[in-house]
Amino acid sequence: MTRTSRAALGVLAAGAAAGAAAAAWGTLVERRRFGIRWETVPVLPPGSRDVTVLHLSDIHMAPWQSDKQQWLRDLSLVEPDFIVNTGDNLGHETANAAIEYALEPFRGVPGAFVYGSNDFYGPSPRNPLRYFSGPSAVHQKAQVDLDVERQTAFFESLGWLDLNDHARAIEVRGSRFELFGTSDAHRDWDRLDLLPTNVDEMRGEVPWSEDEDGPAPVSIGVTHAPYRRVLDAFVTQGADIVFAGHTHGGQVQVPGVGALVTNCDLPREYVSGLHRWQNKTHWSWLEVSAGLGTSIYAPVRFSCRPEAVVVTLTARTV
Repeated sequence: MTRTSRAALGVLAAGAAAGAAAAAWGTLVERRRFGIRWETVPVLPPGSRDVTVLHLSDIHMAPWQSDKQQWLRDLSLVEPDFIVNTGDNLGHETANAAIEYALEPFRGVPGAFVYGSNDFYGPSPRNPLRYFSGPSAVHQKAQVDLDVERQTAFFESLGWLDLNDHARAIEVRGSRFELFGTSDAHRDWDRLDLLPTNVDEMRGEVPWSEDEDGPAPVSIGVTHAPYRRVLDAFVTQGADIVFAGHTHGGQVQVPGVGALVTNCDLPREYVSGLHRWQNKTHWSWLEVSAGLGTSIYAPVRFSCRPEAVVVTLTARTV
């Protein structure tokens, strides 16, 4: 064997070893390194008290994930004033009890939720590399029905509002919030045609509709998959901030490059974090969570830790 051949084999061996180490890290370590991202957003009227929002997304819970369940329970120590759940809570057909155990400490904390497709249908075996070829497709024959009715009953028992193609209103710590949401746009379940009517009806029914002396309401859009059409519609509707998930932060990020995909038509630079979303002359804050889980058939994260997000809504200075 020539010196050049030996050198080439050495490079290949080193590359294979590095790849194996990265895969082991992403599969065995990083996907379980749950963390909190902290953000502050000035959207409340001047003089308002801060409102702490806990944003949960893409939990993809399996019944055996006891570490994730306990970590979620411990998030109650954050003492949130409001919870936004942007869907894909279930990762297995027998995971309802695990989700209920994990989120029970938040009983009595007001919140709102929308669903992703993985609240209705369980994951199915597939090549995980297909995730990086573009937005995932629907596999009708492989779908396993999940108990979304039980999940909805539980969330509502906690005191959370169903925003799946609905609009609701709530007052928290003296601030008035208009909330509107959509069903999963990744499955084309979003009914944006209903959004203006839903919002108008909500605004006509809120207790403060005729109170001209109170604080101006803050509008919050909530969706699972942040497709551009949904974000644009929310901005047009006057959203001050939008909460979304679905992207998993790309799930695998390349150092120096970032996420390779968003699993929707959202530009890669918006794959997770807090940004401004512009639609013509108007804009909204956009908070996209990288989520807490993965499919049980693609259990890896790299350079993209699972996260919950704590967003402090604070008063504007002007």
